[in-house]
Order: sequence, then structure tokens, then C-alpha cells
Amino acid sequence: MLPMITEFMNYGQQTIRAARYIGQGFTITLSHANRLPITVQYPYEKLIASERFRGRIHFEFDKCIACEVCVPVCPIDLPVVDWKFESHIRKKRLFNYIIDFGICIFCGNCVEYCPTNCLSMTEEYELSSYDRHELNYNQISLGRLPTSVVDDYTIRTISNSPQIKNR
Repeated sequence: MLPMITEFMNYGQQTIRAARYIGQGFTITLSHANRLPITVQYPYEKLIASERFRGRIHFEFDKCIACEVCVPVCPIDLPVVDWKFESHIRKKRLFNYIIDFGICIFCGNCVEYCPTNCLSMTEEYELSSYDRHELNYNQISLGRLPTSVVDDYTIRTISNSPQIKNR
């Protein structure tokens, strides 16, 4: 009779423990039900990129001295720099600068190590295309100024920073 009573007490303790765990799960679930949704309806709503976001690279042709520092610091040797040495002025003359964004990993090393600051990262992230050859950007397309999400009146912008609740 005594073993039967201890088994019944163990069963009761396990039932109480299971009910407590289920209650904790319901508490967590209900606390998440109180939060605001974080889904963004993408084409009509866009997130504002953070300050340190690494998007499309912007290139200023006039500042570049064709030093090619950006090529060896790139993990995949991506920038293609075509230049010719002009002996009468004793300087390199830049002809072409190409980056293939289909291969680029947006690490930012080229921007960080550029001595003349002719490269910069923008907040532009919509680079998709149906043809991968359209992702080869030369100095003309790299020099195009980025479109700002904040200036577009047809799109509702959403701040990416966490909202602070007043308690």
C-alpha cells in the first residue's frame, strides 16, 4: 500500500510541474501577442537603412588616381582598373573602372583603404536584375548618385531602429 501512495504522490508532483511549464509557455505566448507586427509590405513600405549599411558602391571618377589599392585588398580581386601611364605629365590616366556586383560581397575593404576617398558605400540595396551581365557596373553607372528612400513620396518609410515604449 505504501508504494502505491508514493507513486500517486510522484504522479501529482509531475502533474503540477507540467502544469507550471505549460503556464510559463502561455505567459511567453501572451507577451508576444502584445507586441507590434514587424512585417514590412516591401514594395510599398521600405526600411530606412542604418548608418553603417553597406550597399552599392559609389565611385567618383575625378578623384581616382588609379593607384589600384582597392584591387589587392578585395578578398576576390574584383575591381578592374584600366589605366595608362602618361609620360609627359608623369601620372596614370584612368580609362575604365568596373565592379561586378554579381560577385561583390560588399565587405567594404575597397572603400576603407582608398587613399583619395573616391569610393563610398551608399544605402542603395535594390540591385536585382534578370540578367547577371547587368550587374557589371562601369565608372558611369558607379558614378550615378543613389536614390534616397526618404525622398520618394510614393513609399512609406519605416525606421529600422527599435521603438521605445513609454511606461
